[in-house]
Amino acid sequence: MIRRISFPLRKGTYSRQAHADLPEQGIFEREISREGFYGPATHLHHKHPPTSWSAWSGNHRPRAYNLLKLSYSQISPWDAPLLLHNANCQIRFWRCNEKMQTLVRNADGDDLLFIHQGHGELFCDYGHLSIKQGDYVLIPRSCLWRLEPVEPITLLMIEATNDYYGLPDKTIVGQHAIFDQAVLDTPEIDAAYLQQQDEQPWQVVLKRFNALSIIGYPFNPLDVVGWHGDVSVVRINWQDIRPLMSHRFHLPPSAHSTFVTSRFVVCTFVPRPMETDPGALKVPFYHNNDDFDEVIFYHQGEFFSRDNIEPGMLTFHPCGFTHGPHPKAYRAGCKSQRKATDEVAVMIDTRDGLDIGSLMQDVEWHGYVESWKE
Repeated sequence: MIRRISFPLRKGTYSRQAHADLPEQGIFEREISREGFYGPATHLHHKHPPTSWSAWSGNHRPRAYNLLKLSYSQISPWDAPLLLHNANCQIRFWRCNEKMQTLVRNADGDDLLFIHQGHGELFCDYGHLSIKQGDYVLIPRSCLWRLEPVEPITLLMIEATNDYYGLPDKTIVGQHAIFDQAVLDTPEIDAAYLQQQDEQPWQVVLKRFNALSIIGYPFNPLDVVGWHGDVSVVRINWQDIRPLMSHRFHLPPSAHSTFVTSRFVVCTFVPRPMETDPGALKVPFYHNNDDFDEVIFYHQGEFFSRDNIEPGMLTFHPCGFTHGPHPKAYRAGCKSQRKATDEVAVMIDTRDGLDIGSLMQDVEWHGYVESWKE
């Protein structure tokens, strides 16, 4: 497909290239984009940082939460706290401390698990798969599964409600960029899987329309002896992701897309070299992404665009206001104090607005909205 050449409007003092060579010292760029970072955009140049608000009232504001302070009494993923949700996406955080005694099945949509801590074994319709910290595990809709932790497994669960996950179109960089599909692992019908097949009674906890039903079997329904096809549980670890990089231009989050659905996208930020061109921005640019809500879960490392954010925390920036780096991070980026990032984080951008779960108020950092002040 050939894209038509266009000539954007230009007014006043502006840079010739977005995110680079700002027109004057002390000028701050803000991007206004449509359709996430995929559509039309305008770049405004401000005298002051666009996040330098002096006061904020009302419930619509940037938020941050420490998920590690949530209660961990749940024995089923369906009982795990609902963090954020809309009609197309449900985000939960779950700690599996012990071997699951029932199987679960989600009839509402695909589930994407991100393993934040721990490791263990996954048994499912497709076989046996060992999982560990840093893994994404994609579980197709209505797949039977259970976990056997070797050490307690803490995970982020992202449901694609009434939808399924696919891979982003990598266009001109080709389908082997970011990660080759050959690195995707699938379960095996191995000795461990066959050994767990027994003739004892088992229950399946089925979720449909967020209501639970229980199906009883006089045997273990994970009794598959083989399969063929192109639907399966798949796994990829963040260490298998090779990010797109540009030493002269700070790439938008969309360049780090890992999984996509029809109504939201999941991106992964992994360690990479910093931009080296003297005129290029070294931190995420100030932006209004007004067609999407933005959620970031922080897995490990030092989060170079934020202050006082630790692993296990989650930030939520609903659409409708400018967000971007904290002042200290922005100044450090301007001085090129860092040569590489070491952060690992999961970003979820949703096309539809997210509601906040009732338990989140107990683990919220209420001063987060003030953290952009000098």
